[in-house]
Amino acid sequence: MLYLASKSPRRRQLLAQLGYRFSCLDVDVPEVRAPSESPQEYVVRVALEKARAGLALRADEDPDAVVLGADTEVVLDDQVFGKPVDARDAAAMLRRLSGRSHEVITSVWLVDAGREMHAVNRTQVRMAPLSPPQIEAYLACGEAFGKAGAYAIQGRAAAFVAHLSGSHSGVMGLPLHETAGLLSRFGIEPSDSSS
Repeated sequence: MLYLASKSPRRRQLLAQLGYRFSCLDVDVPEVRAPSESPQEYVVRVALEKARAGLALRADEDPDAVVLGADTEVVLDDQVFGKPVDARDAAAMLRRLSGRSHEVITSVWLVDAGREMHAVNRTQVRMAPLSPPQIEAYLACGEAFGKAGAYAIQGRAAAFVAHLSGSHSGVMGLPLHETAGLLSRFGIEPSDSSS
């Protein structure tokens, strides 16, 4: 059985879009970057911890469990922009991203009782310059919260993206090409319906 260790509705939607049947697991993994970690090392570690935490929840009841864990972070000048803690934090992130290019790193892990495989997607995103009224209006719509970098590329913030080089779905939180490749390597194929 395939499990998605994520609270993200976007990851659920993207995995379902590929046609896989899966169940969701609610895992809680601390997302704190160690001082010595590069942004990519951090994202890869957190995604692996999510997958392993999910496997720990299911291993006793389902010895054939395969768990997918993912993490996505926005990186600018070697600083990781996670989810904003409040409106002030979100506004500060958007001001920093305004008119600049940043990188979105997503790591995906698949784990089962005997295997662990992963893929990393790196996407370059250039934001248009954002005025204070644009930032204020965006914060008012509520989309910025719970999103790395304080924006949702699949929502209103799509209008802020001047250029993207890489994976749109990776910026959303689950790079579909890489995810499908990992699942295929595990022998998991799409089905007619997904849950």
